[in-house]
Parts: sequence; structure tokens; C-alpha cells
Amino acid sequence: MQRLSRDSLPLGGFAGLREHRLVTDRRIFSRQESSATADGLGNFVYLADAQFNPLGETGMHPHKEIDVISVMIDGRVNHAGSLEHGKRLEAGDVQVQRAGGEGFSHNEINPDETKNRMIQLWVLPEEKSQAAGYKYYTPKPVGLTRIYGGDRTQSETFDSSTKIDILRLEANTSIKPPSESLSYVTSGQAHFIEGNESLSVKDGDLVRGNDIEVKAKTNTQIIVVR
Repeated sequence: MQRLSRDSLPLGGFAGLREHRLVTDRRIFSRQESSATADGLGNFVYLADAQFNPLGETGMHPHKEIDVISVMIDGRVNHAGSLEHGKRLEAGDVQVQRAGGEGFSHNEINPDETKNRMIQLWVLPEEKSQAAGYKYYTPKPVGLTRIYGGDRTQSETFDSSTKIDILRLEANTSIKPPSESLSYVTSGQAHFIEGNESLSVKDGDLVRGNDIEVKAKTNTQIIVVR
């Protein structure tokens, strides 16, 4: 297993937010930008753990030929833009925006006078020139909730061979998602077990491994990319 800790990385940001970038895949970022961070997995190329300043916002900006996944951890944001303008995300909610060839513009706004926290992930499309689209999820309290990926015969998620799940475990429970994965812990503490190797992880840890068994020490939430 390989671990990268959020707190080992510099704090950057833009506009009204500050963020740690943990995944900046060399396919779309320069060698200098990606030297201290992790590469992605499959078509997953970017992960940032961001806190918005009180009343902060990203500012309206465009995306094209990228899928943008936003996972709300603490606080809330008001979503503005060309897709689902006026949507509000509360803690725990997830929005997924497919830019496609059509593209979209958005601005995420913290409506409160306290900081919030949001994880943003980017995934490259497997097929270019698709229509733009928007999906919204409230993950279930316990277990795996698929928020991205799957085949074209279903419409619950945007299709892709790269899959992203929200995993929520209660304390003293375990699960073993199969295959190679990148897992980002967003709350709680757990043990990751791969073969004879055991790793104690906490909020802010990004772990790459194969067939990892997750044993939660406390109530835990993890973003799992496969």
C-alpha cells in the first residue's frame, strides 16, 4: 500500500477557497505540479480537499471534456451555473457535472459566515463530444453508494469504466471492495489491510492498494475510486 497525507502537502487555493491537492495526474498537469502528489487511477485525474472562506466562492468558470464530482463534507454550498442553477448542497451531498463537448460554467458559493469543506474530483471522459449533464446524490448512511461510473445500460450514474463510491462504515465493522483502488478518507479512523500489511489511516489520508480490507475503528467515510 502507498499512503499520501493531506497534511504533508502545501496549502494552495484560488478565489475564495484554500485547498490541498492530493491527485494531480501527469496526463493533464505539468511535471512540477504533480511531483509531490499522486497520479490518478483509470480516467480519474484530480482530487482536491478544499475549504471555502466564510462567504467565499470559486467565481464563475468553465469546464469542457471533464467530469467534475463535488462531495460536500462540512457546511454547505449554493451551486450556480449553466447546469441546475440554484441547487444547494448540504453536508453529505454529492453533485456530478458532465461537461462533455458542450461544456458548462459554474460557481460554488459558501452562503455562511463559517468555513465549509468540499472534496472535488475530476475524471476524463471515455468518449468526447457528449452532451453536458448533472446528477445529484445523497449517499446512504451505511455501505457503498455509487456516485460515478458503470455501463451504458443504466442511467443512475454517468457511464465510465472508472467507478467512484462513497463508503460509510459504522465503528467496528469492515468491508473488502475488490480490485485496485485509490481511497481517500474524509472522516473517521480505520485500518487498511492488504495481505499481511496493515495501515492505520485517518481523515486526510489517500491510500493506493489492491483488494484492501477496510476495518473501521470509528464511524468512517471514504471516497473509493476503482
